[in-house]
Amino acid sequence: MTRKSLHHYSELNTYQFVTFRTQDSVDAYLLGINEILDLSIAERQMKIDEYCDLSNKGCYLTGEILTLMMSYIKKCEPEYYQLYAVSIMPNHVHLLVQQKQDLNVVMQKIKGATAFYINKHLSRKGHFWSKSYFDKAIRDEKHFNVVYEYIKNNAVKANLSDADLRFYGVYENLI
Repeated sequence: MTRKSLHHYSELNTYQFVTFRTQDSVDAYLLGINEILDLSIAERQMKIDEYCDLSNKGCYLTGEILTLMMSYIKKCEPEYYQLYAVSIMPNHVHLLVQQKQDLNVVMQKIKGATAFYINKHLSRKGHFWSKSYFDKAIRDEKHFNVVYEYIKNNAVKANLSDADLRFYGVYENLI
């Protein structure tokens, strides 16, 4: 099977919706979904997200690791991006950011550092994150709002008991 690498759009100050997942969550279903030619990229991503929300594969992002991830993602602001929303699901992460660095640099920073710490915490070695990630540049304010609400409600929709710990949104934290 030949796998195509997705082209990543990257332009400074662009608002981006980014999703990345643990390597162990990638299975035959996720690999096969890209072979369905009559699905748009958005439809494929929605099916992948729905599958990952229900899958138990690669679900390492809990407890201390969830706390570590949330802290690290916030720590990368404002040097790498302006963070608007993040949802850390058990086996994948959704981000809504305005990029301040090249998107490849942002993703290398997040995935590289967290993989090192998570692998150390779990006493494991090797790739922690899937090599690829999904990104979609935000087109307009309506698109921004739809993505923000999707991220905000992702853990709630999946009926996760710790949903309140899995989401950070800049608009929920204004006082």
